[in-house]
Amino acid sequence: MSLDAHLIETLWEAASYYNEPGFIENDPIQIPHSFTDARDIEIAGFFTALISWGQRKTIINSAKNLFLRMDNAPYDFIVNSSIDDQKSLIAFSHRTFNDFDLILLVNQLKRLLIEDKTLENVFFEGGKQIKTVEMSLVNFHKKLFSTTEPKCRTMKHIATPIKNSACKRLNMFLRWMVRPADGVDFGIWNTVNPSVLKMPLDTHVIRVTEELGIMSKLKSDWKGCVDLTRIFQEIHPEDPVFFDFALFGIGVNNRNIS
Repeated sequence: MSLDAHLIETLWEAASYYNEPGFIENDPIQIPHSFTDARDIEIAGFFTALISWGQRKTIINSAKNLFLRMDNAPYDFIVNSSIDDQKSLIAFSHRTFNDFDLILLVNQLKRLLIEDKTLENVFFEGGKQIKTVEMSLVNFHKKLFSTTEPKCRTMKHIATPIKNSACKRLNMFLRWMVRPADGVDFGIWNTVNPSVLKMPLDTHVIRVTEELGIMSKLKSDWKGCVDLTRIFQEIHPEDPVFFDFALFGIGVNNRNIS
């Protein structure tokens, strides 16, 4: 589907308007921005994205609480924490994500990080070039749960394209890590190019996409994610998820751009 020139111009303007450091103030991305070490940033980004559903203020408060329990040193905590250290995580919860899920993920990530050193390597197989985000998400899910029970409850919190999930939170996390450092995103992962990223689909993005006539009846699944991304790849092939700022910002602020 091709978009008309006026709508394309409007989307560029809206994306540029929202893609600036002021966006951070009320958004969960402020949490990884509170760290300086790249290893802490990627761990903070992962867990913050993982609990990013519900009101943004609540997400931010939950993330602050989580990293306080890790002594605000998330990488060191995950790699070096003992069973006794992990008692600090007991009673943490954010909606249906609870302390069982948190402790299980901490220990699974500990296993992977000891082997691969960074979360980027965990996602992208030790620095080897991955041609698609879909492949990296599928591989990540398999590696993360390779030593757990087949029906482990925590699996539902880590999306995978195998289940036809839109993988909204993981795609948002990858956007944070991969897109160039511009005051909002970090650009600390260079294994893959921003051109391969996929649009994070949430309720705001879906609603605005349909209201603007970009897509009709957009489903929140992997196919919908790929189809919407393909439209923006035609406009900006080097960085299609740049338009995530436009759709999300318009939706959250109910901004009329017609």
